[in-house]
Amino acid sequence: MVRLVDVYKAYRIGSRYLVVLRGVSLEVERGESVAILGKSGSGKTTLLNIIAGLDRPSYGHVYVDGVDLVYLSEDELARFRRSRVSFIFQSYNLISELTALENVMLAQKARFGRTDREEALRTLRLVGLEGHANHRPHELSGGQQQRVAIAMALAKSPKLIIADEPTGALDSKTREQVLGLLLDVKDRLGTTLLVVTHDVDVARRMERIVRIRDGEIVEAGGGSRGRGGASRALPLLSRRAGRAELASAVAHATRTFSALALATSRQPGSGACGSPR
Repeated sequence: MVRLVDVYKAYRIGSRYLVVLRGVSLEVERGESVAILGKSGSGKTTLLNIIAGLDRPSYGHVYVDGVDLVYLSEDELARFRRSRVSFIFQSYNLISELTALENVMLAQKARFGRTDREEALRTLRLVGLEGHANHRPHELSGGQQQRVAIAMALAKSPKLIIADEPTGALDSKTREQVLGLLLDVKDRLGTTLLVVTHDVDVARRMERIVRIRDGEIVEAGGGSRGRGGASRALPLLSRRAGRAELASAVAHATRTFSALALATSRQPGSGACGSPR
């Protein structure tokens, strides 16, 4: 479902590059639940944004549902996100003037260009909110608002759900309820679930945990729902790589970014990623 190959991400600051992701290679199977675990500044949100098509890699390839996002135009990326990916955020991102039902119908409209009230009600029923369909966000608890956000994500019939700290604003009891709901609907619908978190307890609820540190995948192992089997995270550099090796790799990437940026800027329709064709 998701495959990253030798992905770098760097931001240019004056004459220098800040390298945020360093040679990340990763595979996520269809229908799998995976936690991307890391501290603030580790690169986990940048990695999520690249997988979601919200940002482009500086180098490497990003395959989602068989599509290499590197070669898509901005309009094609927008259509891709609208049709195949749903997002769940810590801040819920509900429209305060709309009811729970109307928020779900808004998600339908964005995905399909039309609304279906009965289907929206069925989606709210799936997340246990059929009795709160006409409530606005301020009339709902934090856990209930997150359930509406999950219903909005499901309303798009996504292939991939990306959740960025989805339980960060919830108490421990509500956190467990929301995580259980996410995993339940993932299993029912066969959707792939990626959860970005700094919380080890949240990560352990997933089938697999991928740890990221300083822009590198340093470990991949099973969570409490793990399927077992060998790790599918394939870092370019191991966590034991010496400073000289790391510095050499970053320097090589920086030179590559500069050369490829010049080359791709002259190619009509090419992205800013600088990936080799």
